[in-house]
Amino acid sequence: MNILVTNDDGITSQGILSLVHALRPLGTVTVVAPDRQQSAVGHALTVSEPLRVTRIWRDDQFFGFAVSGTPADCVKLAVARLLDKRPDIVVSGINHGYNTGINVLYSGTVSAATEAMLMGIPAIAVSLGSFDENADCTVAARTAAYLVERYADFELPVTTLLNVNVPPLPEDRIKGVRITRQGQGMWNDTYDERLDPMGRPYYWLSGTYNHLDSDPNADDVAVEQGFIAITPIRFHLTDHDALERLKERF
Repeated sequence: MNILVTNDDGITSQGILSLVHALRPLGTVTVVAPDRQQSAVGHALTVSEPLRVTRIWRDDQFFGFAVSGTPADCVKLAVARLLDKRPDIVVSGINHGYNTGINVLYSGTVSAATEAMLMGIPAIAVSLGSFDENADCTVAARTAAYLVERYADFELPVTTLLNVNVPPLPEDRIKGVRITRQGQGMWNDTYDERLDPMGRPYYWLSGTYNHLDSDPNADDVAVEQGFIAITPIRFHLTDHDALERLKERF
């Protein structure tokens, strides 16, 4: 199996290292990931400047390609130029922080998987609900490996990817797996105003996440209750009910 691994936290993150170690027994793993932090860039592509690629070594071994672009850039460039063979599957992660509810829209991690899905390549996005760079990624990595190994058995449409969110809990405290839908959670955004050393104001995005759902089958509710949430998602955005109503008026 040829596995392409990417992320949005950057190629030096602990999450991507844990993911690579878990996937190597399953086949040939190639890493193509951003050369820096790219969280919340969504599905952005680099169009006004060149992409530069650097080979990265970890523990005195070649680890992968660092790209001066977004997660979606990494997938497109990998498939178009960097890989000798088209990947059998793309795994994006392990992201630090949940990608549930509205976060799916902003997430570079999910967008990288989405780009693969748009190319007709099976794809999985994996996130761990902790922003601690040193958080234990073992459960999330094992979950990813299990899903990659079993992916063909799921018989998913080519227009669907799996979005996986894992609670930051020891394995013996994980309650199980739930197959979930995207939740309705939203951010209540605020901007902290601060002053730089020259006395000039600047603004830093902050906020709190509001759970607008109580359904245990929603992704954000499931992970809060201690379950691994696996959500099949797609990106066909047409509102067909509104489409029919509009047709009646024109």
